[in-house]
Amino acid sequence: SNGSSAMGIGPLHIHGAGQLDSGAMAALLNQIIDIGGTTVLTDPIDKAELWVWMQTLHSIWHVAEDQKGVLKGFQWIEPKSGLPADTLDISTFVRAGETGLGTGSALFEQTKAAARQAGARFINAVIRADNEGGLAYYQSRGFDYQSRITDTRLRNGIVVDRIQMRFEL
Repeated sequence: SNGSSAMGIGPLHIHGAGQLDSGAMAALLNQIIDIGGTTVLTDPIDKAELWVWMQTLHSIWHVAEDQKGVLKGFQWIEPKSGLPADTLDISTFVRAGETGLGTGSALFEQTKAAARQAGARFINAVIRADNEGGLAYYQSRGFDYQSRITDTRLRNGIVVDRIQMRFEL
């Protein structure tokens, strides 16, 4: 489904992510990592590394682009150790400074459909406790609070709490 917003960014094109998207996706992710504070990822990634990651068994990736083909965000779901077999873990990244414009909402519609097709019953999200925008995003999508994971040490040495939330498909 194409999403559009009251902000007038126009319709978004949501499609499965492929190797040709990996460069723009890595650049968007690295900008978010550089700013800091919203993701547990702390090390920059290049497009080749990201492409390897994207090919992980049973992971499903979508990108959101504007009418000119500019990447606005991406989202993926994947099985994770420690989660039940009927649960996929989700991650969402929207271009810095462009959150709240409908990109995440449009991506989630496609991700939900893909998760159902994959046979999942739940989508799990783990968000840094200090990431207010991320917490608000998942809560507004209908995710319910599950637990607080305390004292997670990131690769850069920073220690954060994380919030686990769950969406029932």
